[in-house]
Amino acid sequence: MKANITIVYNGQTEEAFNFYRSIFGGDFERLTRMKDMPGAENLTEEQSNKILFMALPIGDDLIMGMDCPAGRPPVIVGSNFMVNIDTASEEENTRLYNKFAESGEVRIPLGHQFWGAFFGMVTDQFGVTWMLNYVNQEQS
Repeated sequence: MKANITIVYNGQTEEAFNFYRSIFGGDFERLTRMKDMPGAENLTEEQSNKILFMALPIGDDLIMGMDCPAGRPPVIVGSNFMVNIDTASEEENTRLYNKFAESGEVRIPLGHQFWGAFFGMVTDQFGVTWMLNYVNQEQS
C-alpha cells in the first residue's frame, strides 16, 4: 500500500505544478484535462481545459493535483487536499472503502473507471477525503 497527497486548486493546478517541477525537476507522470473524461462534450471551453488529474514524481512518491470542478464550491486553501491510497488488490480497495463509507460520505462510488483503475472516493467523519485506487499492473 502506498499513500500520496492530492491538492485541489481553484484553477491554478497547471501553474502550481509547473512551479513545483521547477523546484523538484522531473517530468509529469500524467496530465489529464477535464475534456478527456467521458461526458465532457457539455463542458465550456474554459472548464474543458481545466486539470482533472496531474502527477509529479518526487523521489519514490507523487504529488498529485486537480482543479475544482464546475458546480462545486471553491476550495479553501489549507483544506484543499485529499489522501490517495494505492492498494494491492480490488479486495483491499473494497475493504478500506467500505470502512470509510460506514461513517463517512461517499463522493465517488467504488468501481472500474475509464482510466483503468478500480477507484472510489469517500470523505470520512473527520472531513478528510480518501481516494482509494487499485490498478492491476498486469493489465495496464
